[in-house]
Amino acid sequence: MKILVLNCGSSSLKFQLINMDNEERIVKGNFERIGGQKSNIRLNVRGVKSIVYKIARNFEEAIKTVLDLLQDPEYNIIKNIDEITAVGHRIVHGGEYFFDSVLITDEVIEKIKECTTLAPLHNPAGIAGIEAMKKILPNKPMVVAFDTSFHQTLPEKAYIYNIPYEFYEKYKIRKYGFHGTSHKFISQRVAKIENRDIKELKIISCHLGQGASICAIDGGKSVDTSMGLTPLSGIPMATRSGDIDPSIITYLMKKENIDPDEFDNILNKRSGAWGISGVSEDYRDIEEAYNAEDKRSILALESQAYKVAQYIGQYIITLGGIDVLAFAGGVGERGIETRIRICKYLEFLGLKLDLEANNVKGEERLISTQDSKIKVYIIPTNEELMIAEDTKRVIENL
Repeated sequence: MKILVLNCGSSSLKFQLINMDNEERIVKGNFERIGGQKSNIRLNVRGVKSIVYKIARNFEEAIKTVLDLLQDPEYNIIKNIDEITAVGHRIVHGGEYFFDSVLITDEVIEKIKECTTLAPLHNPAGIAGIEAMKKILPNKPMVVAFDTSFHQTLPEKAYIYNIPYEFYEKYKIRKYGFHGTSHKFISQRVAKIENRDIKELKIISCHLGQGASICAIDGGKSVDTSMGLTPLSGIPMATRSGDIDPSIITYLMKKENIDPDEFDNILNKRSGAWGISGVSEDYRDIEEAYNAEDKRSILALESQAYKVAQYIGQYIITLGGIDVLAFAGGVGERGIETRIRICKYLEFLGLKLDLEANNVKGEERLISTQDSKIKVYIIPTNEELMIAEDTKRVIENL
């Protein structure tokens, strides 16, 4: 069984074709600058990389181009489209409608459209991808996976905001959480490595990258997570502020005469580690400046580690204990020093990091010592595989 996974951004189309018989990633690609004159596709076919220059004015043209490339004899990916059993789509926001991945129907599409106000930058692109694929391959089963669905198990006390309840009733203002597909994959992978029933495990999953979130997972279910109504809240990120005193916003809007759209841009694109360091929005550059003893870069990364550790402590209380702490995402998987900075705060709990085992980038492994009271893992996340697995499960149950 081969599953095609699509992830549509505002002007990009990431895709993977996965053979679910052995979980082999046959091809990985990213169609960039859709709608522009310099659009191109970065391909990785069974480890061989290449760039293909193609023009696509919209998602329909982009998807047609991708399907043509998959069947191109030059790349030896598939012989014809019939080899693709189903298509899995990623959608950021499913609101309160979706607790799991579902088969795409007209009703499902309408519900996704209703959630557009909660994710105006993300959902429209995902909808465009779904509708384009429906038009091109109308008889191919399609499944949608939501970033938010894994967190629909949050108890009301965890997701409600302490503002007038009428805003929840009118606009569904509440914590939704994101990176759900990643956190779900991480928790299932931990259970498999540990050879334990996931229902027995208390896991704290740290997805650390340009965007970052932490999730408390009890028995395989998300019970709290750091991102909220939007992916802005929680821990500080590369360019996003994370949690701040809300009055800072109104105070600076008045002082600096900043309008809401501009302030939204400040919080999302000019804050976080970049905002403090002033060096770069790339953690590699900030880490380099940190090692050169740049004071603001030190402050940016130390502040972030401190706040990540605080969230972990908070979620240990939420879970009533912890069995496993897992690091994933670009920074979580590759940030040797980041993991050290965070784990130092947790040593009083009996967590002992094996510095030699930790000295690795992007490899799945146990990085705590044998006598550590908390097991610590690096788990390279694989959201596309998780989407493919969900797609397979849904279509097999039709």
